Amino acid sequence: MMEVVLTMVRLRWALTLATLRKSTWQTIGYVLGIVFGIGALVGVGALAWFLGGPVFDMAGHHIPAGWMYGVLHVAVMYGSTFAGFIILFIQLMLVGDGSTMAPHRFALYGIPDRKLQLGMLLGGLSGLPAICGTLALMLWSLAYRWMSVGMVVMQLIAAPLAIITMMSLAKLVISASTTLVRSKRGKNAFYLIAMIVFIVLCQLPNIIVNPADSGSLYDFPSLTDLSVADALSWTPFGAAFQLPYDLLTGNPLLFVARLAILAVTWVVCFVGCVWCLRHDRVTAGAPERAAKVRGIGAFGWMPDSTSGAMSARLLTYLRRDPRQILLFVMPVLFVALFALQSRGITIVIWQGLIWGGWMMQMTEGNGLAYDGRGFTMEVLAGVRGWDDRRSRMRVFASINVIYMVVLGLACFVLTGDWRTADGLLLGVTFICLALGVSFSSIGVAEITNCSLMYPVPSMDKPFSTPQGRAVAQGLFPFVQLFGCLIPMLPTILVAIVLVVADMGGWLWVMAPVGLANGVAAMVIGSWLGGKLLDARAIRVVQTLDSFASLQR
Repeated sequence: MMEVVLTMVRLRWALTLATLRKSTWQTIGYVLGIVFGIGALVGVGALAWFLGGPVFDMAGHHIPAGWMYGVLHVAVMYGSTFAGFIILFIQLMLVGDGSTMAPHRFALYGIPDRKLQLGMLLGGLSGLPAICGTLALMLWSLAYRWMSVGMVVMQLIAAPLAIITMMSLAKLVISASTTLVRSKRGKNAFYLIAMIVFIVLCQLPNIIVNPADSGSLYDFPSLTDLSVADALSWTPFGAAFQLPYDLLTGNPLLFVARLAILAVTWVVCFVGCVWCLRHDRVTAGAPERAAKVRGIGAFGWMPDSTSGAMSARLLTYLRRDPRQILLFVMPVLFVALFALQSRGITIVIWQGLIWGGWMMQMTEGNGLAYDGRGFTMEVLAGVRGWDDRRSRMRVFASINVIYMVVLGLACFVLTGDWRTADGLLLGVTFICLALGVSFSSIGVAEITNCSLMYPVPSMDKPFSTPQGRAVAQGLFPFVQLFGCLIPMLPTILVAIVLVVADMGGWLWVMAPVGLANGVAAMVIGSWLGGKLLDARAIRVVQTLDSFASLQR
């Protein structure tokens, strides 16, 4: 059994090294990963060394040992649980990624399910992220050296146990989500829910910490924090990190109970993954239920013109594309997150409209790549660039207007600003500013999506990562994101003048200025994008063909 498992581990590294020799970009990415890993190790080691010092002097006074123990305990429990959930969701984003080491690649070799799953687990544990994570948690033992030698030794032992637990949970989540979510509609809903939960998790620290609270340095941790930390220590995310503290308190029953939690977690995850492998093998090739389509949809009510037909096609694609729908949830998400952090200040909630409108068109900045080879038919039909840009402008501008108005009405209800004239004026101003920013973003997007293109995952595998996507995706979206602020400079200058002149009563001027500015930026940007598309149509088709080959 171990021979097969070790062979799979060697295969993982052989494929990795072969990829590095073949692809320059993969080599660069791997080197950057190693650099970031070393940086993380240095950072964790330095922090642990500082926290493990025998004497603490913060803000000019001595830190009590009991208080420091409580802070470390609460911070470790909160941090381990939060990090565990983040790791799970990052792993979840790899669902549908057709990597070489995916389980279905070994279907023809007759490897028993248990051996195959054990090999996949050890292969993951032998990867660079798992190795860096283990070393980082082992370096964290330096933070306990002022408590006892036993805690240091126990943390060294608990580090690999924690990594095994997180890897087991990640494998189970990926296997279960891939196995249980079969239909395209289910995959789309699952993608949206996973990404929204991930964004909310990243914002949890800002929501939990109340900057308005004041008190002594020693008011933290509170009794509530300690009780929550104790509860988290009984979860798979916190059990391994609690082992050093159980050793310090000298309670063997709690220590054994924590080990039992880890062991049960490993067994349940392993059995669940094996069941998923067996289920996939039995149900492979099962036909999907055909969807019924009634009528011609958007083609029936869009304008009877070239741009109208293209608008209908784009709207039909958007309804079925989970990769782009996610950003349309952003305004609601921003408003909800700002509402939780508003502390009764309504303007904090209203600004969520502007942030949401600013980010809604990020995917449109690479819109032709999301369309894929469908754009080829436009080129073959001799469609003008202006007709293409106008069709896209019509769809996204209409969505933005309806979206922002409805969300603005919801903000009126949420804030209660509809009760006063000043509140109504404030809300209308922010709605107009949000529309102006979103219109400007559309205009810039119509220029960048035919010039700064990068590969995107296929519609059937929205979590996958095509080769060559990482570097471009980390840079090109910011060109469109920050570039849309340049056409809005007139509005920004008016805002600066109002602030400098202390003319808060004239804030309503921002509404017509921002809206007119945004409309002008959208129209001019779409016109320029049409000219650019006419000049680059053939090259765009060639680029889209190369992107399509990366999605296979």
